[in-house]
Amino acid sequence: MTIRFGVIGTNWITDRFVQAGLENEEFILTAVYSRTEEKGRAFAAKYAGAAIYTSLEEMVQSPEVDAVYIASPNSKHAEQAIVCMNHGKHVLCEKPAASNSAEIQAMIEAAQRNDVLFMEAMKSTVMPNFGVIRDNLYKLGQVRRYFASYCQYSSRYDAYRQGTVLNAFNPEFSNGSLMDLGIYCLYPMVVLFGKPEQVKATGVMLASGVDGEGSMVMKYKDMDAVVMHSKMTDSYLPAEIQGENATMVIDKINQPYQVRIQYRDGSSEELTLPQVYESMYYEVEEFIDLLKNGQRESGINSHANSLAVAEVMEEARRQIGLRYASDLQ
Repeated sequence: MTIRFGVIGTNWITDRFVQAGLENEEFILTAVYSRTEEKGRAFAAKYAGAAIYTSLEEMVQSPEVDAVYIASPNSKHAEQAIVCMNHGKHVLCEKPAASNSAEIQAMIEAAQRNDVLFMEAMKSTVMPNFGVIRDNLYKLGQVRRYFASYCQYSSRYDAYRQGTVLNAFNPEFSNGSLMDLGIYCLYPMVVLFGKPEQVKATGVMLASGVDGEGSMVMKYKDMDAVVMHSKMTDSYLPAEIQGENATMVIDKINQPYQVRIQYRDGSSEELTLPQVYESMYYEVEEFIDLLKNGQRESGINSHANSLAVAEVMEEARRQIGLRYASDLQ
């Protein structure tokens, strides 16, 4: 079974996605959509056989496209995904899948209405070592705290400081630290522990109208969760899941490569699985496997998890005063 993919967007992340996808023998790139033919041709030239479209409507009408990977600006995700699904195309949508929970709900309804697969492309939760995390949580005893940090100085922040507001710091595109980086901390949390009962958020708002960094504390029945995210600073802290018997230490929550448990008696257990492929490969594999099995929803990056994460981020944005144009619609 070969899945013929079209892609929306010609940026570096789309390039990495296609390269990872081509490692899977059941992946083939057949279509590239770009707003400009020049960019579309430049991208497609690296991958023989892909047709170029400057009209999304034309691409989704093509019988040579089974599924679409969307890597356009965040603010465009929902509209484009729904167009694709209304034409019977399966959709793998880059994170965050939408600007807010209302858009996520509309995407879920479109998927169900059209009997197609819709999945948020959160790579970390389908990587091999995330399965290790999930399968070994019981060794920690009663979990009391989840801690995750993703702070990475953005190369585009230099331009911002010099007066040029690029897409990464432009609210028109539903961007900012929480949406671009914080979600990598929140999605694994929701997959492992569900939606928190309470959310408390703080952040540093930039003059452009997006957040440059922020922190969140979330309450569960018997534990709490602490998340830090930033596009203005770097952090080198690992993630931790702290239990009464032991603490699990994860090197990078956004793409876990190393996992170990540190027990209270001083002993440790190395749990790391070797990873054969580039990190984005595993979201392609998950998506294709679901299609092969006739499924319309991932059990990991599920509709419910995507909706819960969107609701948590929406509440955090409300508290720090971060609004997008789509929130008002």
